[in-house]
Amino acid sequence: MRKILVIGAGNIGSTIADFLASTGDYTVTLTDRDHNTLKAASVPDSVQRTVADLAEEGVLPALLQGCFAVLSAAPFHLTTRIASAAAAAGVNYLDLTEDVASTKIVRELSTKAPSVAFIPQCGLAPGFVSIVAHDIARRFDSVDTIQLRVGALPEYSTNALGYNLTWSTDGVINEYIEPCEAIVSGKRRLVPALDGLESLTIDGVKYEAFNTSGGLGSLCDTYDGRVRELNYRTIRYPGHSAIMKVLLNDLRLSERRDVIKSIFEHALPVTMQDVIIILVTVSGQRDGRLTQETFVRAIHGATVNGRPRTGIQITTAGAICAVLDLLAEGRIPTSGLVLQEDIALSQFLENRFGKFYQDSRR
Repeated sequence: MRKILVIGAGNIGSTIADFLASTGDYTVTLTDRDHNTLKAASVPDSVQRTVADLAEEGVLPALLQGCFAVLSAAPFHLTTRIASAAAAAGVNYLDLTEDVASTKIVRELSTKAPSVAFIPQCGLAPGFVSIVAHDIARRFDSVDTIQLRVGALPEYSTNALGYNLTWSTDGVINEYIEPCEAIVSGKRRLVPALDGLESLTIDGVKYEAFNTSGGLGSLCDTYDGRVRELNYRTIRYPGHSAIMKVLLNDLRLSERRDVIKSIFEHALPVTMQDVIIILVTVSGQRDGRLTQETFVRAIHGATVNGRPRTGIQITTAGAICAVLDLLAEGRIPTSGLVLQEDIALSQFLENRFGKFYQDSRR
């Protein structure tokens, strides 16, 4: 049994710990600095719960001792601290972060631990969607456009934002504020978050999509000079982006993240009734013709291991657990920097956790 450290006992971290421990193939320690969060985590009794403040010297090295891998489900501002400790300890490292700046540092740190794997951005987006996009793109003779669209939405919209809290509030705010990587007219650019508004209709339901930061993962590096257009946009119900622009831009709450976070967590309820919409579209030349291929999924919450889980918990935790399985089995590179594009979609979907990505449209 391989020893795994999961950092962050929130909704996603606790789901990761549950998924891994329930297999019987991993010994799991779940850690968080907040005692109440750790106590409330819905995990099997076999999971060891450890209260720890990662800011204290010596805490992380002690937690990492003897571990096969550390999986970070912590807030993005802790990413580099955890990755640095993993590099120093020679422990395989996986994370979920969408933060572009942190990921660049993680990639640099991977060179300091050449005997282990550093696999950043192993969630849904960034993460799974990059695996899908690369799998489709490699079947074209030449690629013109790659479009990634993902939404974590309430099934039943009851407020003007059309949104409930299903993900890290800090993460959502960061995605809505930070500049977004893209390839536009064949050139790499940073484009503003909340711009690029477009309308979508999927299975008869109307949505909107707009630029948000971090969802492309490493695709800009992989496809630089190879495509005309590459972008990632978040899917929401119509009207969401206009309200967010008022809050973040006109009222300048982008400069006061603590305020907008407090407003969201005070006014927006959480929900267990969510749906994850995934739409990845690639167009280009195939056999001498301009061709388009689209991958679409709609994934709902479900009961897993006897515990109710939301769609975002299932997809995000399922993705990083699938990557860990593939690493443990030696089916992906076991040392150095591992990109999501290095993972075969067929292997991912065949995995016991990758199977959570089966379409559940109702």
